[in-house]
Amino acid sequence: MIGLDLSLTCTGVAGEGWTDTIRPRTGVRGHPRLAFIVERVADHITGADLVVIEGPSFGGGVAHRHEDLAGLRVMVRHACWRRGIPYAVVPPSCRALYATGKGSGSKGAVRDAVRTRYGVDCDGPGRYDQADAYTLLAMGLHHLGWPLAVVPDTHRRGLDGSQWPVTEGLAA
Repeated sequence: MIGLDLSLTCTGVAGEGWTDTIRPRTGVRGHPRLAFIVERVADHITGADLVVIEGPSFGGGVAHRHEDLAGLRVMVRHACWRRGIPYAVVPPSCRALYATGKGSGSKGAVRDAVRTRYGVDCDGPGRYDQADAYTLLAMGLHHLGWPLAVVPDTHRRGLDGSQWPVTEGLAA
């Protein structure tokens, strides 16, 4: 199981008990940047039974980079498909709701929840991306019936608004 918070500048990646980031070199743009990120994501998802990807955010001032970011999401989903790995898409508000109990929960609140609930510290550059990815991982495991921790009912509602693939027979 892998959680991915896709970004053009700092993609968060998480597996059970660990987080990482994928950071293209400063100044790399367009196809080279997309290829770099997708290749590193492919390294992380090899052998995964499910990949949980954060879906698009329609706020936050990302209109100027919407096309490349949308392209990145499609390319990563295609990389999963080519490898026969099912993937889920989780809206940012559902990720925040699962972590904090509020769909508008801040990035800092999500990071604090990951530290408190799962004992995973997300620090330094990319800390919010790592925490988001870890929350996505936790959501995927919970969806499969293997929650990493007890999650209040109010938070569990975040699972309901996500697009889950058919996962019958997948190992957690």
